[in-house]
Amino acid sequence: MKWNWKKIVAAITGCVIFAAILIYSNDITKTELISTEGQSYEKAVVTKITKDNLQEDGNRYGNQEVILKMNSGELKGKEVEATSPNGTLFGADCTEGMHIIAIVSIAEGENVVTVYSQDRTWAIYGFLAVFMLIVCLIGGKKGIKAILSLIFTGVTILYLLFPLIYRGYSPILVTLLICALATIFTMLMIGGISSKTVAATIGTTCGVAAAGLAALAFGHFAGITGYNVSDIETLSYVAQNTPIKIGELLFSGIILSALGAVMDVGMSIASTLQEIHETDPDMGKSQLFLSGIHVGRDMMGTMVNTLILAYVGGSLTTLMTNYAYNLSYNQLMNSYIIGIEIMQGLAGSLGVVLTVPITAAIAVKLIYRK
Repeated sequence: MKWNWKKIVAAITGCVIFAAILIYSNDITKTELISTEGQSYEKAVVTKITKDNLQEDGNRYGNQEVILKMNSGELKGKEVEATSPNGTLFGADCTEGMHIIAIVSIAEGENVVTVYSQDRTWAIYGFLAVFMLIVCLIGGKKGIKAILSLIFTGVTILYLLFPLIYRGYSPILVTLLICALATIFTMLMIGGISSKTVAATIGTTCGVAAAGLAALAFGHFAGITGYNVSDIETLSYVAQNTPIKIGELLFSGIILSALGAVMDVGMSIASTLQEIHETDPDMGKSQLFLSGIHVGRDMMGTMVNTLILAYVGGSLTTLMTNYAYNLSYNQLMNSYIIGIEIMQGLAGSLGVVLTVPITAAIAVKLIYRK
């Protein structure tokens, strides 16, 4: 009972400290980078299509003219005329009864309404609810803990990582801190307070740090910095008006993207060694360590593939464009885009590989501690 009270007090103290950090981090005033005075994005429903852009060949050309019933904002409850652009990024193929998001611009008593996109809010929330339900049904208590860990990670990214980077803190150091916090919370939810949790946490943190160091080393020798990304013009404008260190964002992203795979390897190695030791307590340290290495070797192939395929999938449109243009080998291999993709994949994979011996060594040390 005494130990339970200690855990309760520790949990409450941790929550209070975390809440205080969140409040401090989000107590900021953002610099206005673009004027949005008089403009808002509001919910609406298409009640009538006054001019369609569907042609006889089945394609759409030009804009649609529609009547919208506004469901939010200053024009809530009113019916207004609106234009739906025929674009790939803006506008929508409106039909009567469709829920959409409209850009409402009000100036000097006049309003201009444009269809921004289909309202996807409920589709996103619905898919998220189905995902959480399936995880909880199949995973049981472990599934619930996994969802709580995912929520915690999302909160730390949205309300701790972004604000601290915006305040001017080093993105790399802040990302390492976020990875450590997310790892500690996830490991405690999955394994509780135990030696395998400590080993998995330390191994994971060292693994993502190794991925970051590998990316920095690769960038140094390959001449790639955070200023070589495709959207550098927008980032440069942001850097001129905010204290954000945009040069570190690329490497910060590599560290963050490697966290999931590294965490999986760390917990798997630590948990496996704990189970082996409980099954055969007389097994020596060296043999137990080698068992962890053997298990890790089987995991390396799949985890390395996971990271490489994730990066390729995220950049498939760019890679396919380069393939279609039939760029020469020298041009392709020495372009910044390909160099960054290779750096991301190899650095993350190296973090996964190094997590195996680090976690195994720490787990063995903790298992045989007095």
